[in-house]
This record gives sequence, structure tokens and C-alpha cells, in this order.
Amino acid sequence: GTALLVVGSMAIALFLGIVSAVFLSEYSKDSAFIRTIRLAIVNLAGVPSIVFGLFGMAMFVNFGPVFAREGILEMETLFGLGLIPVFPYESESAFLSIPLLINDYYLSLQGWGVSLLAGWFTLSFMVLPIIITASEESLRAVPQGYREGSLALGATKWQTIRTNVVPYALPGILTSSILGITRVAGETAPIMFTAAFVLRQQLPWQVDTIAEFAFQGVMALPYHIYVISSKVPQNIFTEKSQYATCFVFLVLVFIFTLVSILLRIKLRDKIKW
Repeated sequence: GTALLVVGSMAIALFLGIVSAVFLSEYSKDSAFIRTIRLAIVNLAGVPSIVFGLFGMAMFVNFGPVFAREGILEMETLFGLGLIPVFPYESESAFLSIPLLINDYYLSLQGWGVSLLAGWFTLSFMVLPIIITASEESLRAVPQGYREGSLALGATKWQTIRTNVVPYALPGILTSSILGITRVAGETAPIMFTAAFVLRQQLPWQVDTIAEFAFQGVMALPYHIYVISSKVPQNIFTEKSQYATCFVFLVLVFIFTLVSILLRIKLRDKIKW
């Protein structure tokens, strides 16, 4: 569960972070709006993890959008906006759906529940400021002559960024991913609201479909350490379990960090300035 949370959240964070950094570094102009965005990114880096956990619970667990086709009741339109509840008004689990006019599909704001998907997005948003800042600095460190030479040979701006800028900035971007991995793997507050279960009887891959895989909750080492340390009666067994869990957790973080460092070294060896 911990490995899946780290891999999924870092994949989302790296994609969004690199795209955002490319826009801020290569396409945006120095304006009050862009300066405000950069200030917001810096401020988000200092927000406590518990705040991201509550945000993820509200945004993804309770109101995450999903495409639905069944269970839509033909009831009166609410507030004239075309919003209809999926269940009767008396139901405590009533939620709103937006008709898409595509094969009777609806965009239902029914939430993703406690699931891997909710944990992935919550953790990725938590480390996104770090990755955006480090990636933007790495992109700015690439010499301007690389861009000018590519443009002078007839390449478009996107071709220049894709072939002459981003590859040379990847080592610095991977440095930010190392920082992100260590923070994502060790967080307890965000996953206890969005992705972690105290106990599950089956492994995460023991499911039939991809949807079941993404929308299932998992056990995670940080939350497990928290539970056996503070929520169960303490005895000799729980003491050994705490130390064993911490050891496995440290080994897992070491493996992820080592892979990132080796990949960064390999990319640096390929780059000739």
C-alpha cells in the first residue's frame, strides 16, 4: 500500500509539476497574475499536511467526480441548473449529478471514497509546490543559447523545449522528486483521511478490474505505525511490531530514494554541456 501510494502520487505530481514549471518558465510573462501564482506556490509549500488531508477528504473522498450511467432517478431539476440527485431526497447518501448528454452518462459528484485514487491526488497536491519550484529552477539553469540555437535552426518553441530544454533539466527535476518521495512516504495525516485502512484481508492487486484497484483503500506503513503505537493496548508483541514496521518503512524509503539517485546519475552522465 505504501509503495502504491508513493508511485501513483509521484507520477501525478511529476506530470503536473513539470507541465506547470514549463509554462511558468518558458511561456508566461512577468505580470502581477504570474507573481501571485508563484507566491501561492511558495505559500502552499508551508501548509501543514493535516490541512491537505482535510482538503483531500472534502474534495476527493466526499465530492470526487465520477462518470455514472446507472442509478439516476428521474426527479425534478434542482435550482434550474440541470442538477438531479441520484438517490431520493430522504437518503443520507444523496448527491448531485450533471447530465453530459453523451450516451446517458452523468458526471456524479458522489466522491471516490477512501481509496488509492483519493490518496494519490491528495499526496500529489501536497508535494506539487516543491516539484514546481525545483523544476522551474532547473529549467532556468539551462543555457539560453540552447534555446536560441534550436530556434535558429527552424525548430518550433515546443520542439525546442521538448528536445533542448527539458532533457537537460531532468536531473534537477529528479532531485525534487527525491524530496517529494521522502515526504509522501512518511505522511500519516493525509492518508488517514483519504486512502488508509487499519486492516485489510486482501492485497491491493487481488481485484478484478482497474476501477476496483483505483477505488480501493489500502494499508500503509505510516498509518500502521500510528495505530499500533497509540490505538491498541501496548504489550511485548506490539513493541516488536512497531520496530519491525519502522524498519520495513525505512528500507522502502531507502529503495525509492536510491532508485531516484541512480536514475539522476545516469541522466547526468548522458548530458554533455
